[in-house]
Amino acid sequence: MATTESIREAMTAAWKAGDTVRRDALRLMIASMENARIELGRLLEEADVTRVLQKEAKQRRDSITEYAKAKRQDLVDKEQAELDVIVQFLPQQMSDEELRAIVRSVIEEAGATSVNDLGKVMRPLMARLAGRADGAAANAVAREILQG
Repeated sequence: MATTESIREAMTAAWKAGDTVRRDALRLMIASMENARIELGRLLEEADVTRVLQKEAKQRRDSITEYAKAKRQDLVDKEQAELDVIVQFLPQQMSDEELRAIVRSVIEEAGATSVNDLGKVMRPLMARLAGRADGAAANAVAREILQG
């Protein structure tokens, strides 16, 4: 079953169960996917849905950080609840060991030897990770390996 269909079914189930937090988070996800569909001018493929959900998750993480700095625990809790729902529909994230192995392999394939070659590494690396790892984490690992 496509992720979009799963999200719509989960929203219906949350609505019937009276779970307003989950329902509202799922509605926001559906709205973001619809906006992306309109922007692209075509139906979304699974990769597009994953990108939309990753963007939503990143926005929630950034908001959590900012709200925590402002000591607004109520807003942190709200954003965290939404993030927990979004993460359920993202592809399984890879472990640090898997990430390191893929980064090493891409560095080798690209012939990168220093941090100056990071640009040569990141584009093919992000294509290979396909939503299964955070871009910032991948960048940090690539930098560490290239510096080391």
